[in-house]
Amino acid sequence: MSLMNIEDRLKQAKKAGQTALNENQSKQLLKTYGIPVINETIVFSETEAVEAAGEMGFPVVLKGLGSTFLHKTERGLVHLHLSDPQSVRRAFFSITESGGNELEGILVQPQLSGKREFIAGLFRDEQFGPVIMFGMGGIFTEALSDVSFRLAPLTPSDAAEMLQEIRAKRLLGAIRGEKPVDCNRLIHALLGLSYIGISHPDISGIDINPFRIESDGNGYAADALVLLNEKPVEKQFPPPVDPARLIPFFHPKSIAFVGASAKINKWGHMLFTITASGGFKGEIYLVNPKGGRIADRPVYKNITEIPGSIDLAVVTIPAHGVENLIPEFKNKGVQRMLLVASGFGETGKIGKKLEKKLSRQAAKSGILILGPNTMGVCNPHINFFCTVSHIRPRPGFTAVVSQSGNIGTQILAFAERHRVGIRLFCGSGNESMITIEDCLDTLEVDPLTRTIMVYIESIKNGRRFFETARRVGKTKPIVLLKGGQSNAGNRAASSHTGAMATDSRIFDAVCRQAGVVKVEHTIDLLDLSAAFSSLPIPKGNRAAIMTLGGGWGVVAADLCSDWGLELPPLSLEIVERLNHLLPPYWSRSNPVDIVFERDESLPMAVMEELLKWNGCDALINLGISGRSRLLSRAVNSVSKADPTYSPGFLKLIKKSLLEFEDRYMEHIVKMMEKYDKPVFDVCLCMSKKEQTVYRVKGSLFQAISYPTPERAVKAFARMHNYQRFLTRR
Repeated sequence: MSLMNIEDRLKQAKKAGQTALNENQSKQLLKTYGIPVINETIVFSETEAVEAAGEMGFPVVLKGLGSTFLHKTERGLVHLHLSDPQSVRRAFFSITESGGNELEGILVQPQLSGKREFIAGLFRDEQFGPVIMFGMGGIFTEALSDVSFRLAPLTPSDAAEMLQEIRAKRLLGAIRGEKPVDCNRLIHALLGLSYIGISHPDISGIDINPFRIESDGNGYAADALVLLNEKPVEKQFPPPVDPARLIPFFHPKSIAFVGASAKINKWGHMLFTITASGGFKGEIYLVNPKGGRIADRPVYKNITEIPGSIDLAVVTIPAHGVENLIPEFKNKGVQRMLLVASGFGETGKIGKKLEKKLSRQAAKSGILILGPNTMGVCNPHINFFCTVSHIRPRPGFTAVVSQSGNIGTQILAFAERHRVGIRLFCGSGNESMITIEDCLDTLEVDPLTRTIMVYIESIKNGRRFFETARRVGKTKPIVLLKGGQSNAGNRAASSHTGAMATDSRIFDAVCRQAGVVKVEHTIDLLDLSAAFSSLPIPKGNRAAIMTLGGGWGVVAADLCSDWGLELPPLSLEIVERLNHLLPPYWSRSNPVDIVFERDESLPMAVMEELLKWNGCDALINLGISGRSRLLSRAVNSVSKADPTYSPGFLKLIKKSLLEFEDRYMEHIVKMMEKYDKPVFDVCLCMSKKEQTVYRVKGSLFQAISYPTPERAVKAFARMHNYQRFLTRR
């Protein structure tokens, strides 16, 4: 079937009212796109069936052929292992009776002997468009649901990764006398499905189940179904926002608070006081129809009364009154509105209608709205803090975008406490005009942004999100947490391709394909933001572990195995070098146990030897930092129990211990700069003033310290996954 014949065949099928191609037509389409299919013959009589079976060689399979047969096995239209003419005749009459008027012929196929069956397919997601699926097939499809997904168009590396993501990937190798699967055939099959998904929008789905693997490792589409639909109507999405229009939200020189209030518990008072007290150097104007004075400042009854120009209007008035502001803003030349007010799309149908109407009017007037229902924005680099929480993180290079105010508050509070520098924060809210995708576009061109941290619950335009995230992720890591990952998107149980997908599964696949570092918990989001903003990216997954005690090393080694990190054995050369540093009874293995030696220079020397070793890509450092806090407590105990030691002497010891902590963190940073490998530190005992990032002035890198080995190993593994994305692209 040529490409021209495919178009004609699809048009004819739809004109005839078909919702699917029959099995033979489906396979001919697949064959045109390079997908290997089983040889078969269409017969219309008992005699033809017996002759075709004899020419193929027994055993054979007989199947009913018809465009309405979506579940042939359940209707008794599939007969397997037919080993002689008599069984072929019986099968033919049985299929003829079961198929009735829907029967378009009977297929005769050779009975394949291979034991391994996979499934491959295509379906169209409302948000992301054509999606390709691969997994365990046959009777295990529903029972195990062992599948992987990618968006079309696929690259060969995308297809190869899909094969390795299923839990049953060992079946691709040699097993029980059968040769390894020719994975190139599977990859070509997935690429063929991808081409079809892009080229034929009127094909809504394809199922290849099973894709049977013969004992020689070759695979064939043994059954196939192509589903048809009318050419879909293109969904309307918010138009992209030029980054040049969005950047000024974070660099205003003048702000008008519309809905300013003198009451301490009102948003109109909180946002103004947070901004004014945070060191913002620009002009601040208060607007309230009542006029008068608030906080000993003049209050304008209307924004048009303000004498100067307004870069940003922060609006906190009730939702029903916001629409009336549009003409005033237009007359004043206000082009940006930070709409903190709620009562819009998040409240239901009426609120959504109000939000859409407001967005249309704003767009016509040249006004860009961030929100509504937003937590606000901040830019620590200019002391601009306009959020609903009194949190002021230090300036840095991690940009944060959050659809949730509560999660946004938690992220900023963590950043403030743990000294994670923030480039800017954007609470995107309902995203009536400015979406997550717009924020990513803007952060891509922002020179101060190195890492992007995102919390989302929904996406306005899935395909644009994928393409934008994949592009941005090539230069700036995106660490993402998604809320609301339920199985709400599940379809009815079935062995068809589309039925195997869920909202969360597809989104997970999108993140893997786009290089997004997706995490499951808020603490992971925060840990990864600190790591990406402070450490060099590991060039591989080989870990060296240095530990103050054996137990932690064992735990860390197990964790590395769980997270796909390698723990290579020490080379003879490095063992010899460490022999000169460590006592005779050291472990001589990786993890390296430095056996609680009290020589302060020892861990620093061992660290450098391990980072110098070309057998590792990163160092996990357990229990050296934080030890001084325990020893400091020991000094306190001595001061209370043993009066023979002078307070001055004990004070000097405590000072020395604290100075070691500072020197040690500085040493970590120096080693990362020298060897361009990350060091994941795990603190033996966190203080009450716990922090994750230890800043070293003038350095590109900073030291990171986690409270548990689990968090350190997880951070290493996720950074390695991102490095793999960069490498394969």
